[in-house]
Amino acid sequence: MEDVNKDRPKDPYLLTRDDIKDPPTTFWETLKHLGPGFVMSAAIVGSGELIATTTLGARAGFVTFWVIILSCLIKVTLQLEFGKHAISNGETVMSAFNRLPGWNFREINWTIWTWLFIQLFKLLQVGGIVGGVAITMNIFFPSVNVTLWTMITAILASLLVFRGYYSFVERFSLVMIAFFTILTFLSVYFLQFTDFAYSWQDIAYGLEFNLPAATVGVAIAAFGLTGVGGDEIMYYHYWCIEKGYAAYTGPADQTKEWVARAKGWTKVMYWDAVLSMVVYTLVTAAFYILGASVLHVQDRIPEGYQMIETLSGMYTETLGPGARTIFLICAVVVLFSTLFSALASWTRIFSDAFGKLGFLDFHDIEQRRKAIAIFAWVFPMLWALMFLFVQLPVLMIIIGGFFTSVLLLIVVFAAIHFRYRQLKPELKPGKFYDISFWVSVVAILLAAIYSIIRFF
Repeated sequence: MEDVNKDRPKDPYLLTRDDIKDPPTTFWETLKHLGPGFVMSAAIVGSGELIATTTLGARAGFVTFWVIILSCLIKVTLQLEFGKHAISNGETVMSAFNRLPGWNFREINWTIWTWLFIQLFKLLQVGGIVGGVAITMNIFFPSVNVTLWTMITAILASLLVFRGYYSFVERFSLVMIAFFTILTFLSVYFLQFTDFAYSWQDIAYGLEFNLPAATVGVAIAAFGLTGVGGDEIMYYHYWCIEKGYAAYTGPADQTKEWVARAKGWTKVMYWDAVLSMVVYTLVTAAFYILGASVLHVQDRIPEGYQMIETLSGMYTETLGPGARTIFLICAVVVLFSTLFSALASWTRIFSDAFGKLGFLDFHDIEQRRKAIAIFAWVFPMLWALMFLFVQLPVLMIIIGGFFTSVLLLIVVFAAIHFRYRQLKPELKPGKFYDISFWVSVVAILLAAIYSIIRFF
């Protein structure tokens, strides 16, 4: 997406009248201001689509195809609610969470404490992604062991993120996901000319809402990982602010001009969220079809250090043996895109959280930049150590996916409060939106209840 740096607010977290900008009025002008949803998509594609989706397809076949599609479509209204809150209020996620109802401990809301607890398990998930990159690089260059590649991967991610510039994050994310997406679509197309060809009957069977007991665990984790997860929805809040949507709207003075700007930039955000949803839904469906068609038939489940070699079979069986090298290159790209986007997001949300805990002033631009730079080095080291200790990348990612589903409950609670307690009356959406919103809420709650019953 086009990024005009000269028009970007110097500090997008500080709302002043100096940065006010009228929203675009044409579709092509709107396209120039898209970006946050595609940064978020870079985080989604790696662990969710490449690993969790294909693992579910490999274990269950086409029977749980509906879980993946529903997961991608059902959560976007929650994402929109967070985006609207960012635009109309201009406050960060942790500031918004700290104003939610419920008990407080040391003046910090229970939602923030719960989020911090869940992050202990999310360390496993991103550690598994670091391990995936390291394992793939070890296949390319076996003379360098997995341990050393793990540390190299962590250091490279830190070098790319520690300066904290939004423009670079947006552009680098787009480049990394584009190549792998094209290759995946080609693989699905050429799949029809192999012994693993699928039929429309397979697709229809996968949309019949069946859920075998043996697939529940992976299905729940995949529900949390695919599409926008609870953490990605929270990250989206920051990317909307850093893109400038809130600063362009300006301080909420409730004038007719402010309402018009808020509606206009909210419309831009809607396009951003919906178009990115279309992209990651199509990519997710493609990954699942490959897993269900190629790996399930051969009873090959991605596990342990053989995860990447197993996944490469989806491409060598459709594009030929020569595709293995291309797949390995793209696997590095897509997993690293997730790592890169996740690190950029973690640096912001943890800086915000530590600000609420009293360790820094998040709204002081120099303190924020310093915190982002420090976290950009700390987190990759923690993820690397986590992988080297556990060394089970698929399991680590699946565990993280389950807790992402738990985090969705907090996101649902916050989204309901944003919609019915904090949204400005002038920005109230229509009935169709509200119906879609409550369908999302009910579906997520049912998935959470079902997972609790199954696991506890």
